[in-house]
Amino acid sequence: MFSYRHAFHAGSHADILKHLTLIHLVEYLQEKPGALTIIDTHAGAGIYSLKDGFAAVSKEADGGIFQLIKFANQCKATGKHIGKSIQGYLDCIEVENADGQTTIYPGSPFILARLLRPQDRLKLFELHPKEIDILRHNISELKQAKQIDVYAEDSFARLKGLLPPPSRRGLVLIDPSYEDKQDYRYLEAAMEEALHRFATGCYAIWYPILSRRESAALPDRMKKIATSYKRSWLHAELRIENAPGERRLQASGMLVINPPWTLEKHLTEALPTLVKALGQDNAAQYLLKSFAA
Repeated sequence: MFSYRHAFHAGSHADILKHLTLIHLVEYLQEKPGALTIIDTHAGAGIYSLKDGFAAVSKEADGGIFQLIKFANQCKATGKHIGKSIQGYLDCIEVENADGQTTIYPGSPFILARLLRPQDRLKLFELHPKEIDILRHNISELKQAKQIDVYAEDSFARLKGLLPPPSRRGLVLIDPSYEDKQDYRYLEAAMEEALHRFATGCYAIWYPILSRRESAALPDRMKKIATSYKRSWLHAELRIENAPGERRLQASGMLVINPPWTLEKHLTEALPTLVKALGQDNAAQYLLKSFAA
């Protein structure tokens, strides 16, 4: 299905949860000098304008990154600290906005590319016929371009062939649109194959929280797969509102298999602040659970 465009959701609360988690995973894994292979299964265009195009139509950044920056500035003005976790995320956004105005939002490909060390590799997958051309152009502009491979292929089918990476150190971000209900089934099959081939890899799975049976069942299905391979997991969710009848996404989650031991502390600090900064009503809340194999 090619109706989905990442730009509609650029800078949303879901992006904030996903990217804040992702940054910490990369920085932790880079504490060791060995080469790290990072795979982004659904890359999109890589970077987005917030002042025009799809993002300006959806305005999801208004309740996401713009709201978080406003909250951070209020904290700074009153002498409060936003927290190391969130500040690190905001620093990554600021890199793309040198003029001090937040008009550009980096998707996961650009955030990951900026974090690459010389020994690391980044592999990006995108099937959308328009997005892939934009992604290739955007990546070619980066100084890290030679470390990045871009594939116009089905990542679910291709993933197992890339595992394990040569260095045996890898991070996989899996974040399909889930507009096609088959994505849930494809994800489950891909994770079974991935853990069979590379059980020690770190897998970060983003998902929307929807009133759909497949969405509600996804976290438990991922946990079941992880525990069957005797792997640890961490489950985080962020809800900003609960407004019946609203069509926009109100909550999303991250399920991380083989999380670093520091991730729970990282999110314990960040999630209450995100609820306070982004919450739209009294139903705003977060969830954080973990299991150590």
